[in-house]
Amino acid sequence: MSIIIKNFFKGRVKLIKPKIYKDNRGFFFEGYNKKLFVKKFIKDIFVQDNYSYSKNIGTIRGLHFQIKPMRQSKLIYVSYGAVFDVVVDINKKSNTYGKFQTFILNSSDRFILYVSDDFAHGFCSIKQNTLMHYKVSKYYSNFHERTIIWNDPDLNIPWPKVKKKYLISKKDSKGLLFRDFNI
Repeated sequence: MSIIIKNFFKGRVKLIKPKIYKDNRGFFFEGYNKKLFVKKFIKDIFVQDNYSYSKNIGTIRGLHFQIKPMRQSKLIYVSYGAVFDVVVDINKKSNTYGKFQTFILNSSDRFILYVSDDFAHGFCSIKQNTLMHYKVSKYYSNFHERTIIWNDPDLNIPWPKVKKKYLISKKDSKGLLFRDFNI
């Protein structure tokens, strides 16, 4: 059975520790159990699984989100490697609007991060060959996707220092400033 380690943003972001069964063969854990999660943690129903592979340290992806009616909640874990993960509150009615929280997610602790649909999400790989898996509650829609620039000066996210340049897609490098969004 999984347990919530900590709630953030009044439970709209949750860090979850799954029960891991280990023996001489390796390990087993349930990354998602709809009945258990709906009963104890999360009401969202997930419709799509995504995988993200980052070959190099310093690969930044995000800060992404989708607008209504395609807003996505996410259930995220790292299968291999490690990331510096970031969520930014984009709910204008929230008293934490524009605030962020960071997490280190890695394949050794197997923590699962739940992010509700009113957050932007991004990450930076901090180990080579990092593989992330995340479930989303709505299908991807290019028309509804938005990107906040990863290095927004108003957010001032303390991204990890890397030896080489960050690797960022053209799309992500052209994200808008947080203050310029009409969300």
